[in-house]
Amino acid sequence: MSPLMTQSWLDLAFLHWAADPGVVAPLLPAGTVPDTLDKVTYVGLVAFRMYRVGWLGLPGIPYLGTFPETNVRLYSRDAHGRRGVVFRSLDASRLIPVAVARTLFRLPYVWSRMEVRDDAGTLTYTSRRRLPGPRGAHSRIVLRPGGRIGEPSELEHFLTARWGMHSTFHGRTLYLPNAHPRWPLHRAQLLECDESLVAAAGLPAPTGAPTSVLYSPGVPVRFGRPARP
Repeated sequence: MSPLMTQSWLDLAFLHWAADPGVVAPLLPAGTVPDTLDKVTYVGLVAFRMYRVGWLGLPGIPYLGTFPETNVRLYSRDAHGRRGVVFRSLDASRLIPVAVARTLFRLPYVWSRMEVRDDAGTLTYTSRRRLPGPRGAHSRIVLRPGGRIGEPSELEHFLTARWGMHSTFHGRTLYLPNAHPRWPLHRAQLLECDESLVAAAGLPAPTGAPTSVLYSPGVPVRFGRPARP
């Protein structure tokens, strides 16, 4: 069976802060609970380049399917033990994909002015929200990728080894599985982080440096058909 959707995620910056599961729980879809490691869950701010989104086995689209994206995400688990992500917001720079994702799939995409720039190995991700707001919500992440991680730590595996997402669609909670190669992960030095997207997503604004900062050159991804938890 052909996949529901294909795409590649490139030049990813993973920033994570520890969070109280009790604060996160009310923000998750019905039938899911915060996924935890040592009784702690995490809030992720993930910036990257979406590349050639394609549907139903068709080739990926070069322009409309290729754009910068930055998402705020949480970590979930359902009654079947499936571990996933829950997106609180997804900023993207292409208006038509944003409108389609919001209208057809009820995903919290927002239209933003965005850029990903590589200056001699230093990556800068910028985002400033346009519609539907809150206008002015923004992020600026500057990092320098380091050495390849041979064997991820337990926390690094927990934060990145996610094979699906939980989402609410017309009042029902669905699980959308995905498949991709094992992440090529790198250490990364965070040079700058100025953001208000986490607070705009209804979470407490992070205080202090992220617990984890990682970089990945990226992977190709295939999404399967949604299932109910």
